[in-house]
Order: sequence, then structure tokens, then C-alpha cells
Amino acid sequence: MMFRIPATLCLSAALLSADEPVRALIDDAQPGFRDLVAVDFTKVNSADDTWSWQGAALHCTGQPVSVLRTAKEYRNFELVVEWSHQKPCGNSGVFVWATPDSVGKLAAAGTPGLPSGIEVQILDPAFTEQMAANGQATNWFTTHGDVFPVRVKMTPFPPLSPDGSRSFPREQRVKGHGEWNHYYVRAINGEVRLWVNGAEVSGGTASDPANGFLCLESEGSPIIFRKLRIRELP
Repeated sequence: MMFRIPATLCLSAALLSADEPVRALIDDAQPGFRDLVAVDFTKVNSADDTWSWQGAALHCTGQPVSVLRTAKEYRNFELVVEWSHQKPCGNSGVFVWATPDSVGKLAAAGTPGLPSGIEVQILDPAFTEQMAANGQATNWFTTHGDVFPVRVKMTPFPPLSPDGSRSFPREQRVKGHGEWNHYYVRAINGEVRLWVNGAEVSGGTASDPANGFLCLESEGSPIIFRKLRIRELP
């Protein structure tokens, strides 16, 4: 009997040494995936020059704190995005299932802010060093792919942050500013799972609501997004 590897996950032995564990690498060339381009996004509360498409890459100035949302809402999907912080300590993220009500209020107010939804955080590793240098606590977050609810419900997967609100990544896999990182997000029936540079690290379940916009964050520092790819699922 023949067994097939699921279409989304392909194993690439050429990328692994003999003593490394086998990793699942995401093949976004599989049927159903498509590019997210300029027409797939709509301004919410950013400035006119916050976001700009330069070729196939989406550049963000980081100012003001705001989001760019998808033109439509999504329920079940797979999302691939590559990102690169352009300065140390950069902060950004992807919102999954951002609520239409919270997005609408941000757009109407036209002031800085972020929506309600599940945040898949994008932090530069130097952020931890900066916080520590300022005498601030660093045990409540990581810079390697935290997943957590913002004014919505979700049960985070362990390991957890000290207050239990965040799913902490099981591995430290994020590369520093100026380098490219690969996120794969799978969101199905209220469950969100995050892969960072080829390995699953964090997520959560029982999200409510489990439908809404996808949003990219502008949060104080320049960042570039590229290879935004999505596949909608039943």
C-alpha cells in the first residue's frame, strides 16, 4: 500500500544533516495556494505612506501603530509569509480572525491602534535585550513566535507564558533583523498553529470568533513582507 505525504507538508532531506531531526517544510506551490497582492488588502488606520508595494514585496514604515487588512474575511486557511525586520528590536505581527467590529472602529476613528483577534507575533530577538537593558521584565514574552488572543477567546498550547495567556514557542528559531524568516500559519475550525522556519512551535485552540480579517501590523519599526500566499480550506 502506498502512503502519500499531505500536500501541504513535504520533507526535504537535502536540507538536513544526518544528526538533525526531520523537519516538515511547507510547499506553497501545491494546488490551491495563491499570492496575496495589493488588491487583496485594504487600508484601515494607517497613513497613506505606511504601506507600499515595491515589486512583489510589501514595505511598512512602522508608523503609525496600525494595520492593513485583507479585503475579505477568512475562516479556514493556510497562510505563508516571509518577513524581515529592518532595524533591531522591530515589532510587528499577523492578526488572524480580526473581528470586523474592531477593525471597523479603528477605520472610523482613524487613530493608532490594533484590532481584536489572534495575534501571531513578529518580534526581533534584540527586543528582549532592549527590555532587559531598560530594567523591564522579559519573562512574559518571547521573540520566536508567540501566539495569543487580543480581546477574544483562545486556549493557548503549552508551554505558556507566566500568566497563561500566551502560547510560547517550543524552539528559538527566529533570525535577527536584516534576515528573512518564514512563517506558516494554519487556521482551521478555531485552531491556530504556527511554524517558524520549518518547525511547528506554538498555537492555540477554541478560538472565538474563528472567522474574520487577516491583518498585518505596523508597530513602530520598518519591516518588509514578501511571498504572501494563502490557500482557503473547507
